[in-house]
Amino acid sequence: MKMIVAILRPEKLQAVKDALKEEGINGMTITRVTGRGSQSGVRFTTRAGEFCVDEIEKVKLEIVQEDERIDTAVAIIRRVAATDHIGDGRIFILPVERSLRIRTGD
Repeated sequence: MKMIVAILRPEKLQAVKDALKEEGINGMTITRVTGRGSQSGVRFTTRAGEFCVDEIEKVKLEIVQEDERIDTAVAIIRRVAATDHIGDGRIFILPVERSLRIRTGD
């Protein structure tokens, strides 16, 4: 098993969830986060001067899947979340050693 951790633009979340659901991937954890990467923030100019917002709102999506479904899930996320602009996000794939259902211990 592996965990996909995807950092996305918030406006792409619903489309990504819908596309994953069509593929039968329903279980996920969604967290609202802030951060920055190569985008390094957004600069605004007002009458008072210029300022930079360097912590951009993003969404973190965590999905655990069997190894054979990881490539499909990653391809869906990349296809649907892409805008071809800096700040589209990042995908990390991590090994999951063990998973237990709290209610049953399975």
